[in-house]
Amino acid sequence: MTAPSTTTPTLRIRKAAVLGAGVMGAQIAAHLTNAGVETVLFDLPAKEGPKSGIALKAIANLAKLSPAPLADKDLASAIIPANYDEDMDHLKDVDLVIEAIAERMDWKLDLYKKIAPHVSPTAVLASNTSGLSINGLAEVLPEEMRHRFCGVHFFNPPRYMHLVELIPTRLTDAKVVEGLEAFLVTTVGKGVVIARDTPNFIGNRIGVFSMLATMHHTEQFGLGFDVVDALTGPAVGRPKSATYRTADVVGLDTMAHVIKTMADTLPNDPWREYFKAPIWLSALIEKGALGQKNGAGFYRKAGKDIVVLDVAKQDYRPSEQKASDEVAAILAIRNPAEKFAKLRASSDPQAQFLWATFRDLFHYTAYHLADIADTARDVDFAIRWGYGWKLGPFETWQAAGWQQVATWVQEDIAAGKAMSKAPLPAWVLDGRSGVHGKAGSYSASANADKPRSAHPVYARQLFPDPILGEQFDQGSTVWENDGVRLWTLGDDGVGIISFKTKMHTVNDQVLDGIQHAIGIAEEKLKAVVIWQTGEPFSAGADLKGALGLLQAGRFDDFEKMVANFQRTSMRIKHSLVPVVAAVRGLALGGGCEFQMHSARTVAALESYIGLVEAGVGLLPAGGGLHELAVRAAHANPADPFEALKKVFETVAMAKVSPSAIEAKNMGLLRDSDVVVFNAYELLYVAKKVALSLAESGWRPPLYQRAIPVAGDVGRATFQASLANLQAGYFASEHDVAIATRIADTLCGGNIERGSLVDEEWLLALERKHFVELAKTEKTQARIAHTMTTGKPLRN
Repeated sequence: MTAPSTTTPTLRIRKAAVLGAGVMGAQIAAHLTNAGVETVLFDLPAKEGPKSGIALKAIANLAKLSPAPLADKDLASAIIPANYDEDMDHLKDVDLVIEAIAERMDWKLDLYKKIAPHVSPTAVLASNTSGLSINGLAEVLPEEMRHRFCGVHFFNPPRYMHLVELIPTRLTDAKVVEGLEAFLVTTVGKGVVIARDTPNFIGNRIGVFSMLATMHHTEQFGLGFDVVDALTGPAVGRPKSATYRTADVVGLDTMAHVIKTMADTLPNDPWREYFKAPIWLSALIEKGALGQKNGAGFYRKAGKDIVVLDVAKQDYRPSEQKASDEVAAILAIRNPAEKFAKLRASSDPQAQFLWATFRDLFHYTAYHLADIADTARDVDFAIRWGYGWKLGPFETWQAAGWQQVATWVQEDIAAGKAMSKAPLPAWVLDGRSGVHGKAGSYSASANADKPRSAHPVYARQLFPDPILGEQFDQGSTVWENDGVRLWTLGDDGVGIISFKTKMHTVNDQVLDGIQHAIGIAEEKLKAVVIWQTGEPFSAGADLKGALGLLQAGRFDDFEKMVANFQRTSMRIKHSLVPVVAAVRGLALGGGCEFQMHSARTVAALESYIGLVEAGVGLLPAGGGLHELAVRAAHANPADPFEALKKVFETVAMAKVSPSAIEAKNMGLLRDSDVVVFNAYELLYVAKKVALSLAESGWRPPLYQRAIPVAGDVGRATFQASLANLQAGYFASEHDVAIATRIADTLCGGNIERGSLVDEEWLLALERKHFVELAKTEKTQARIAHTMTTGKPLRN
């Protein structure tokens, strides 16, 4: 018996080609480029202008899309535009080819015949089809290419949606599948689900059925589209776009095409009679109202208002997205079993609608589990990662009480209330308490529970996305107070500091806790990682506590808090063991400053980092401006002002990075900091980085006693630009007052250009300006407004 491998299967992908520069193809090319993969984007030769004009136009369009497909707009220039007439030679040296043209089997097969002679004999070929047969597509390939072909279905938008479905054919080499899974998980940062080659695979098979069931019951219960969206969004753990807004975003023509694909490819499905677009959906498409792409669908904008289609009136009316009082009260119940019992028992049409949509979803998903997926876990992850639901259908069912819900579903089938008379599979009613448990998740095809994948790539996920009821090793506590916990995971000698506060905000307990934990680490551990068990990394200082001190006139205590903040940042920076910040999600204000002072930051790609204090009428005073001034001096000792120009605008305008890659361009991350594409690998990588620093003989930077500053000349230059902003009404008087103090601190104060100062000088300037701003009425109004509304105040 051979021992299982502990190394990840290697599929080295230096260069990729994406065939098809449409919406999906261009964005897949963009995200591969984000991940550092050289990518060629192919399309048909243009009839006019440059032969690769179609690809060139698609690349240019990437900068206009929102949310942004590129983690840094400058990366667009790295994508190579190509066409099938002149550029087939590119295919000889690519390692991965992803076909992403329109969902026409004949077009795809023609393209495969065309490229087959040019593709490298070792390249992996994949189709991004959302539902066509992968085995059918493979048949046209030369025999020697078939073992290197599979489906790789990205969800839209590819940068942000976590799901990728990986669909092998009957002939795909297992090593190709394993290598591609490792590449997609670590390099591209995705959650991979292995799907079977059935129409629409897993995500769209279940997700689109859920939308069809919702549409059917919308009509059955006579509900408005806006009411349905109120019921099927965050109220049931799904995205704000709910059902009909989602259809508008996807495109009603696209939605109709997917429904037709289900009807064409699933002739024996017991629910097939429902695989048709409702009359009102077809009517909208006939009118050319295709959703968001042309301004009207189920919803449209009327001035500043959103109006919704009223089918009875054949016109739009004001949207009133609201559940009834009874249903809102039921949905607020925390116990899922009680919630579902009350939905089923209620006579309110909205409650009956919700029970019916869940019942038919449960019925359909259970009936088809054996056909479409290996385990129930694959179904739940596909829906969570591809559709943004908090719980998948099986998790929802299990949380609500498996056997009780199964009995209700069976009763409704017998009474003719369900959409189909198909019987529930026998395994549903075998006395089980659910499909997820300690032994793994249920596989209907194998009639057994199966554990998570043993693929070595998942050893990098110390805390993977948990399925319902799943628990992971929480480590051993070394020390804790009310603000932080210092703990270890394994015996590698790396301590982990996690905050206990809401949104991981920073208060005195957090500040004191970090300092004390670092002291313990210096005695007992090799290194420390600051990592939170969930997003965000930190939303910054506890504004409520700060405002309380200000309003009570306790300015001495307020200044002591600021000094303690700075002391904590410097403790992080000058620790005798390396402190690594592991950042994902928001790292704002003090959270940004902590990572700036760490020995190294390891940041997930989707990290939104910023010194945002100016937005609440303050300036960064946890050492952030001090650190930027020190870095500017190191970058250009002869003229620090050059390095300060970019960061001044970033801080004064409270800019937040749209990605970790952009945070480097903005000067908030260093070139030496590490960007990780899969957030579930963040702690693993941060621990490895911390250990490598420790093993290489980490010493903290020496205290800086001779820092050249931009001085009065730099300060005056910044002030001149601020005067122009105010004159053009781009900045208020208070905005200018804040920015002037930021400039003064960054430039080392009103002293001669080139003067040498020490770190304490810069820290003292920070404190002085911070406290003086905090005493102003306008700043206190900004803080209070932000706390109340969550939005900045311009005063």
